[in-house]
This record gives sequence, C-alpha cells and structure tokens, in this order.
Amino acid sequence: MPSSRALLSAALVLLAASGAPARTQNLSAPVPALMGQPQQVPQLLPDSNIVNRAGTATEAEAGAIAEGPLADPLRPEGPSRTVFGSALFTRGAPTPSESANPNYRLGPGDRVSVRVWGPVESEVVGAIDPEGNLFLPSIGPLRLGGVRAGDLQRTVEGEVRRVYTQQVQVYAVLLSASQIGVYVTGFVKTPGRHMGSGSETVLDFLLRAGGVDPVRGSYRNIVVNRGGRAVVRIDLYPFLLRGQLPKLTLQDGDTIVVGKQGATISADGAVRNNFLFEVDGRAMSGSELVDLAGPLPSATNAVIRGTRSGQPWSRYVDVAQLRKQSLLDQDVVTFITDAPAPTVRVFVEGSRIGPSVLVADRDITLCQVLDHVAVDPALADTRSVYLLRKRIAAQQRRAINEALDRLERQLFTATSATTGVAEIRSQEAQLVSNYIQRGRRIQPEGRLVVMDNGGRCSPVRLEDGDTIVIPERSDTVLVAGEVIAPQAVLWQPKMTIDQYVEKAGGYTQRGDSGGVMIRRASGQIILDPREGPRPGDELIILPQLGAKSFQITRDLLQLIYQSALSVRIFQ
Repeated sequence: MPSSRALLSAALVLLAASGAPARTQNLSAPVPALMGQPQQVPQLLPDSNIVNRAGTATEAEAGAIAEGPLADPLRPEGPSRTVFGSALFTRGAPTPSESANPNYRLGPGDRVSVRVWGPVESEVVGAIDPEGNLFLPSIGPLRLGGVRAGDLQRTVEGEVRRVYTQQVQVYAVLLSASQIGVYVTGFVKTPGRHMGSGSETVLDFLLRAGGVDPVRGSYRNIVVNRGGRAVVRIDLYPFLLRGQLPKLTLQDGDTIVVGKQGATISADGAVRNNFLFEVDGRAMSGSELVDLAGPLPSATNAVIRGTRSGQPWSRYVDVAQLRKQSLLDQDVVTFITDAPAPTVRVFVEGSRIGPSVLVADRDITLCQVLDHVAVDPALADTRSVYLLRKRIAAQQRRAINEALDRLERQLFTATSATTGVAEIRSQEAQLVSNYIQRGRRIQPEGRLVVMDNGGRCSPVRLEDGDTIVIPERSDTVLVAGEVIAPQAVLWQPKMTIDQYVEKAGGYTQRGDSGGVMIRRASGQIILDPREGPRPGDELIILPQLGAKSFQITRDLLQLIYQSALSVRIFQ
C-alpha cells in the first residue's frame, strides 16, 4: 500500500543517515567539532545552510570571513562601541600625592629637606619662599625655584660646593609639593574646581573630574588655559600610543577644557585594536586608520560603510586601496580575510602509523595523500578507507528533513474510505509523528565512500577539515536486522548468506530472505547481493511488509525504531 511504501522509504533514508547510506555515501554518529568557525561578514555573506550549488565556495576555497585575533576569541562581532582611550579613566580618582614626579618644577610653598655633613654640618627642613629660595644655615640661600624635582640633589650639591670646595656630603629631597586648585570643564563627567598637588599631571586632574565623556568629549582636543590664554593643547593619542605628553607644570587657577568629540571611525573584524577612533579633524585617511587599528596579517580586504550626502554608502576595497580612502564621521570599517588558503588541513583517524594531521596543497587528491600515510598492512583495512566531510553532513541533514517532511504530508493528508480505517490511520499517524520527531534528532556524519569494490581509491579532491578514516581489519561479519539473535559471526570463505543467517538463529517471522542488504566497512551499500559478505561487513536482513492493518503498521514502526537504534549501536 502507498503508506507502507512511504514508511519503508523513510526507514531506508534514516538507515542511510544512521549508518547505511546509498551506494556512494554513508552516515552514522556525528563527528565532534574539529575547529572553531570564524564569523561570516553579515553584509556580504548572509547566514544560510551549506548547500552544493554553483557559485558556493567550498571548504578548501574558503570565503570572506572576519576572524579576530587569537588572544581575543570571545570578541563580539560587529562595530566597536568602545572609544579608543576610554580605559584611561576607568580607575578611581587619585589622592593628592606626597611625592612629586621627576619632571615637576619646584615653586614657592614646596617643602624641601636639605642636610650637609663633612667639614661643615648644616640641616634645614622648610618651604621655598616667594622668591624661590631656601635658606641653609652656614651656607646661605639656595636658589631652588624652577628646579626639576629630579635635579634637586644635583642642584643643591652644586650650590654647596661653590662655598665649600672640600669634600662635603649633601642629601636633598622634596618632601611635598604645594596644593593647588585647577578648574576642569568642558565635556567631562564632573566639571568644577579640583584640588591636587602641583606635581600632578593633566591626567590626574581629568580623573578627578570623572574623565573625558566617551560619548561627547574629545581625547584629541584638550586645552590648558592660564591667565585667559591657551598654554598648551593636548592630544592623548601620542600618549596612548607612544607615552608622550607635553611637559607642563600646572599652577593654581589653571583651567583644563575638554573640547567636543570629533568625528569617530569604527574598526572591527580582523584587527588587533577593535575601537572607535577619533578623527583629529573632519576626516581621517585610511592610512591613519590602518596604523591605529593594526590589521592582522590575514586581513586582505575591508568593507567600508557610512553615509554620504544623507544616503547610505559602502565600498569594498583591499587594504592598499583603503589607505587612499577618506573616512568620515560614523564610518565603519570591517577588515576581513578574502583570499583562498593555499593549503588544506586533513585529519587521519583509525589504523595508521605517523601523524594524525596533514597539511597539503589545496588541489591535492585523496589518493595522493594516502601515499604519504603509513599503515601496518596486517592491521589496516586499506580497501575500506572512507572520508568524513562536514559539508556533506549538512547536505544529508537537509535531505533527511525533506524526506521526513514528505512522509509527514503523506500520512496526514491520506483519505480514509470508512470510519474504522480513519481510526486506524489516526492511531498510525500518532505513532509515525513520534517516529518523525526521533528521526529529526539523527545527526549525519557526512561519510563519503571513496573506494570501489576492488579496493581502488577514487581521485577525490580533499577539502579543508576532511577526516580520512582507515578502519582496522576484522575477521567477523555482523548479522543484524530480522534475525533471531543478531551477533557477530566469524567470516569463512565461501560461506553463503543463508549460512550466516543460520548462525544468527535464522529469520524472524518478519524476516525476508529476498530483502538482504550488505554494508561494507567503507560505508558502501549493496542491495540484493549476489555473493556473501567480506570480513568486516554488516549483513542486514530487511523486514517484510504485510497487508494493511494497524498491527502491521505498529510493528513496522517499532522495527524502524529498533533498526535506527541498532545501526547507531553497531557504529
């Protein structure tokens, strides 16, 4: 009947997915992930299933991908939301320091300790007077105003030895710098007057003001005003990149003004510095962005997205062309890898001698690779080598789902002549629905049969990530399906199929001597075999389909469950 044929077809498809494929392919348990998958560029490559159609890049040919640096595997995809330089102001505000930095220049009010010993002894701990002097008994005034804190010891030694030419020991240290009040305003989080030490830098006072506002403030346009005029303009990028800051000693009453944020450009994808970079002006050259973003060695191209004349605008260029581009405010530049890899990485599993990973030219074939794989002839079944390929697994997953969809449509749209038949079909549909749910959980492994009956290799071009499996030799034949006692039977020359079945207890009531299938160790399927199995083969007895009745259908569904489970166990 049609429904029985549909059920049998679905059963064969599921058996193929679980380990009994068509004549060229075989599927079984899923293969564990061998490597992380880089993110696809959403603007260029829409997320879709891997299908075998014209124009689709193969695994070996790769495609346009945006893969971040190795040290940042959890980096979120898409444009950056972090402004370059914002990390400067993530720590708390510093307390006024008692110790000065070496570049601080001494001024009135700074406390200094000086001690002299040897032919003459003298000591003083005091503040520098308004004239910039510190009086040292037996020596006289020392001119210390404007002296760098790092040069204090040498300066005092020079002043003392102008008076005492004999060996005199000198020790001088700055105890504390005078407190000053500096106004911080503009685009900062907490504008106002902030107290600190005269030895502290602009960064310290910006921290007291909460730092530059990353949404509105500029990291490249900070001005220090003194007495109504600008003393210095500070760009923090040279400090962030090279540690360079203008030499400036802040004074009481100075004003630090943070300007408004300029244009910002985002760099993401295959770059080390995934940030929003501020433009020192209205436009940034692509060459400057490349220097700031630090593209990875794998970056070959870039996608530029932005707005021009109020309209969306985009360009796809290589890195050399990007250097000549002019980038404007809110542009997003995604660095990607868009070049086929010259090599493929292939894994070797099973009975082998030597490495389990091989790297070869992308146009190499399976037969060429097998010439470089060492095996023990007494252990390896070289006639049953097969491939596991992720792309084929995806195609087989889709084929299984389509077959289950067809089966579901046939069952739920079938018509019934009588009420009794309708009740039977309703109960059958419920069982088949449960079976379909189980079938959708089957995970194909993507097995590709590459050896013919004579054990000759097919010249299949390898793809990146392929796994070559070399089974071990076996002296048994697994007899399964509709036999009384499924088991492994010792292989013997000239032993017939019926003799193997007899060793397994004979046929069950549903067993069909005319429905026999042999699955080779390579995954090849042979229907209606004319000769007995080889060592390592599986001999599967298929069920008979009887007349139309609920009991027969229910038993058939149970058989499908058992067959699918048994195949996975056998694998």
